[in-house]
Amino acid sequence: MKSFFDSSREQSKMENMFILLLMIASACAYNWPSGRYSIPKPKTGCPSGWAEGWRYQDNEDNRNINSVSPNQGHHFFGTFSSNTKMYYCTKTSYSGSRTWPQGNYCIARYGDSCPTGFCTGYIYWDDEDNVNVNSKGGVVPDGVYDRNTKIYYCCRSDGSAYSRINMPANNPFYMYKYTSRCQHVRGMNDTVESVKMDDEDDRNNSSDNGCHPRKTDTTEVFYCYYSTLPS
Repeated sequence: MKSFFDSSREQSKMENMFILLLMIASACAYNWPSGRYSIPKPKTGCPSGWAEGWRYQDNEDNRNINSVSPNQGHHFFGTFSSNTKMYYCTKTSYSGSRTWPQGNYCIARYGDSCPTGFCTGYIYWDDEDNVNVNSKGGVVPDGVYDRNTKIYYCCRSDGSAYSRINMPANNPFYMYKYTSRCQHVRGMNDTVESVKMDDEDDRNNSSDNGCHPRKTDTTEVFYCYYSTLPS
C-alpha cells in the first residue's frame, strides 16, 4: 500500500509535468514577430514559408585556423572546413502582429532596416586575396558580397537576458549572442555555439561597427542555439 508521502510525491511530479507542458504549449502558440529579417539556418531547417540562401567565404589559405564550436555536435546547416559555407533563413514579408520582445540578442538585417527597437551595425570579413572564389546563392542578409564579406545585423539590449521571452518553440532556431549571456526563451534550452573564420593574413582590413553580435578580434562570432525542451 502506498503511503501518504508516496502519493504526495507522485501528485507533485504530475503537477510539475503539467506546468511544464503548459509552458511549452504556450510558447509554441507564438508566431514569429512581424518584419523582415534573417537568422542562421539550423540542421532542422527554416521556418515554413521562409526564403533560404547561403554565403560561401574563401578563408585564409596559409595555416588556416578555421573552427566551429562545438566541433562535434554543433547544429549549423553548412560546410565548415578550410572555407565556410553558411546558410540563412529569411523572413521576406512584413506579416505578423507581434513586435520583437525586449531583451539582449541580435538577428541579421534584411530589407535595408531593422525592426523597431533594434540598432544596426555590421561585421566585415577580409576574405582570402589569392584566387578568391567567394560566392552566394538564394536570399541572404543585407550586406556586401564580393571578394570580401560584409553582413549587417540588428541588435538590442533593452531587457534582461535572464527574463524568458516568448518565441516560437515548436522547432529549433538560432539567434546571435549580444552583450550578455544568451537570451532565455520560454519553453526552450539555449546553448552557445561559434564559428571562427580565418581571414586574410596580409594587410588585413577586417572590421566591425555599430551594433553587431558578440565576436573576437579573430572574427569568431557567437551564436545562441535554441532547442525544444524534452517532453
